[in-house]
Amino acid sequence: MLVLALDTAMSACSAALVENAGRPGARVLAARTTPMERGHAEALLPLIETIMAEGGRSYADLDLIAATVGPGAFTGIRVGLAAARGLALAADKPCAGVTTLEALAAAASSVVGGAPVLVAVESRRSDLFVQAFGANGLALSAPESLPPEGLGAFAREAGLAPGFVLAGDGAARAGVALAAAGIVARVVESAAPDPVLVAALAALRHGTERALAPRPLYLRPPDVTFPKNA
Repeated sequence: MLVLALDTAMSACSAALVENAGRPGARVLAARTTPMERGHAEALLPLIETIMAEGGRSYADLDLIAATVGPGAFTGIRVGLAAARGLALAADKPCAGVTTLEALAAAASSVVGGAPVLVAVESRRSDLFVQAFGANGLALSAPESLPPEGLGAFAREAGLAPGFVLAGDGAARAGVALAAAGIVARVVESAAPDPVLVAALAALRHGTERALAPRPLYLRPPDVTFPKNA
């Protein structure tokens, strides 16, 4: 399976073209990640063209297009999903979603050897986007938006085993809050999902009941102020 994976949901603009994604013998034909807080809309399509050229494949060769669906930055999520859906429609290919939380959990688990993971992603407000995962990579909780002071109860309710790992760009702030609640965890900070892992997760679930539709995952409403009626 040849997968083009995109991520613009957090603080990077990333794409990867992966052959045999998620399986033994997987080969990364091309992958690039550019850290950025803004400007994803201008950067993504040129990046995709570069990836496809470096990988030596055409859009007709693709079997699946995947993109992160959030949670993360509202604008970035929309940029990545719009690009993925547009390419999938034009090339008549299936399109799938992967959450930022599960991609970050998979990255942390590969680093520490299969420990349970609590992912904490900065919302750019006072709350954190969080989700707990077991050592097998399966979710122990639903994704939630929580204030840091609620993380202790959340970790206990999710049944996270002692020695679990904290991952995501909000891991440091989450670690302080958990320590105040008497819970110590290892911290593996990560700024953004790895598009190679996004490709792997999407490919492994493709055609199964665990496949995720390419729809945005927002855990709180956008910060919009509507004009008052005159």
